[in-house]
Amino acid sequence: MTDALLPNGINDGGGDKNYFKKGCNPFAQTGRSKLQNTRASLNQQIIKQMRMRAGAENLLKATSNSKVKEMVLLELSYVNSNLQLLMSELEGLNSSVEVYQNNQDSANIPLIALGLKETKEVDFSTSFKDFILEHYSEDGKTFEDEIADFMDLRQACRTPSRSEAGVELLAKYYSHLPLIESRFFSPTRQTGIFFTWYDSFTGVPLCQQNLSLEKASILFNMAALYSQIGTRANRQTLTGLDEAVSSFQKAAGVLNNLKETFTHTPSYDMSPAMLSMLIRLMLAQAQECLFEKIALPGIRNQFYSLMKVAQEAAKVSEIYDQVHQCMIQTPVKDNVPFFWSTMSQIKTNHYRSMAHYFVASALLDHQLGPGDDEDKQEKTLSQVYDSLPEGCTALDILKNKDERQRIGKAHIRRAILGHEEALRIYGLCKNTNNLEVLQEILKASHQRSLNKYSENENEEEFADYMEAPDIISKTEHKAEMEFPAAAKVKVIDFFQRLGPLSVFSAKQRWTAPRTIRVRSDDRDLGFTLKGDSPVQVVSLDPLCAAAADGLKEGDYIVAVGDTECKWMSVSDVMRLLKDVDEEGIDIQVVSMMDNSTAMPTKSATFCGNLPKTYSMICLAYNEDDKNSKSRKVAKKSSFLSWGLKNKMKSASTLSLPTAEKAGTLPWNKPCPTFPSSSSYNNDSGLY
Repeated sequence: MTDALLPNGINDGGGDKNYFKKGCNPFAQTGRSKLQNTRASLNQQIIKQMRMRAGAENLLKATSNSKVKEMVLLELSYVNSNLQLLMSELEGLNSSVEVYQNNQDSANIPLIALGLKETKEVDFSTSFKDFILEHYSEDGKTFEDEIADFMDLRQACRTPSRSEAGVELLAKYYSHLPLIESRFFSPTRQTGIFFTWYDSFTGVPLCQQNLSLEKASILFNMAALYSQIGTRANRQTLTGLDEAVSSFQKAAGVLNNLKETFTHTPSYDMSPAMLSMLIRLMLAQAQECLFEKIALPGIRNQFYSLMKVAQEAAKVSEIYDQVHQCMIQTPVKDNVPFFWSTMSQIKTNHYRSMAHYFVASALLDHQLGPGDDEDKQEKTLSQVYDSLPEGCTALDILKNKDERQRIGKAHIRRAILGHEEALRIYGLCKNTNNLEVLQEILKASHQRSLNKYSENENEEEFADYMEAPDIISKTEHKAEMEFPAAAKVKVIDFFQRLGPLSVFSAKQRWTAPRTIRVRSDDRDLGFTLKGDSPVQVVSLDPLCAAAADGLKEGDYIVAVGDTECKWMSVSDVMRLLKDVDEEGIDIQVVSMMDNSTAMPTKSATFCGNLPKTYSMICLAYNEDDKNSKSRKVAKKSSFLSWGLKNKMKSASTLSLPTAEKAGTLPWNKPCPTFPSSSSYNNDSGLY
């Protein structure tokens, strides 16, 4: 898939002469853009059905008329059926992992990429201009360019390119958010700006008025973008594998940062349990790529090499088994796609079978010769097993050809059974049927194990059904979380003209600018200045002309004459005042006021029978009902009036599909999970 970029041309606010790339062209006919459009349409249909259901449930509670209740119950059954169909479509859409794979990567097992969370467009213009006028006592119209630049930046973040440039774009917006929060989001009042984000697993929207949801969602999308970069890497080259490993480790690092920083985000996809599972999934895929990196140059057909690769494969299997165990725990199992759970099972069994195959090859194809290091082979074999078969020692197995054959064949039988289980699980999920590459690899691995067993089968021997011992997992290169340096971007405040944030922020309150006439009396102004920008009046002579004109000790000087001096130091301001004569010069000052301690109102409300992540503000808020000062939450219409009154503006968002499956909702049945765990893997270089 290629990412179509719109041309650069948005100034990075603050006048730093830098430009940033816009997001992908939403009209480009790529696989990703088509999935984005389909996903946006499904989300809009889901929210429509949920509004209808909420209205029907409210009417059911309010009415006592039996006929009305009958009609409402019938309508509810239709709505619930529609929701089930939409959710199944969404799950199928989010299981389309083939879109994210590298086009040249036809010999590797597909990896799972996270889809971007979707959001609605937000208009900051009116609210910001009003806040600038009311709070900062400046004309908001003079900041239209800065507001437009910030809105353009957010709009670009809805469709970031699948590259480091896209991550940088998200990181830049994320770095701007604390500055915007300090400037415009007061702890004692609401701005009337609503941020709506759709859950990436259920499609359910969440609406809040503070920036916590915005920040958390941007971090999630950064992790999703890294996962998509990892899946797109060319895993047929060492460079591509290095890129994939790094990308998945960075995705895990960003998700871990999200988990530790935003612990109470009311969204299924960003709950602690779900994030823990996603972190494990990203690290498992990084470990899988590390195994492929070992196997890519070819596995030497030697005893030590085969044993080492066997333990590496066992490590991948172990990590995917942990991922699968996380996926089947409540509440994760109710929302994670069945396709994801199936893939983790397939990989668990597949890599475990690979490990048994390599151990079997080491025992069956190599005998302890006179020139071999007996002690080294004994130590290697001892480290592979947690416990040796009863009555055997590592040295006995190595020296006794029959015992070596017996244990080797036991390992190959376990490999065959594991591959058969992986193929069985593959057939249980309809979404895996589209992955022909996966099926070919599983069948080839199974056939390879059957061939190895046939080569060592002796018809004259009695059948021996001993159980092969488990293989201890071990790796020399463990996948670790890595927080990307690209996520920490220094930016220049879009609204730095308002003044230093230490003073001119939404938390502080001060008087409107006052004009004071300053005159010099024998080169004495009657006060002194201190501090960095902005400078503050101290040691004020109460008898001086400035004091008589209303100057107070502690006032901040914001202008001298026609010169803005919010960012000037003491020396710069004194330079402007040094030539003041008897006629004097006008200065503008502001006085700090005590901050009120009123508690902020809640940014989102939740209701009744709806899932806890579903905001009633999001249900009731109509973007068409705005005024210049504030936006009010519209009263919910009754069920029977939805068709006439609920023609809300559709803010279709464009983002990547995510694997989703809602099971906690009463209208969605959880998909079955299976106790057996299976997994898949790539062919090694030798076999």
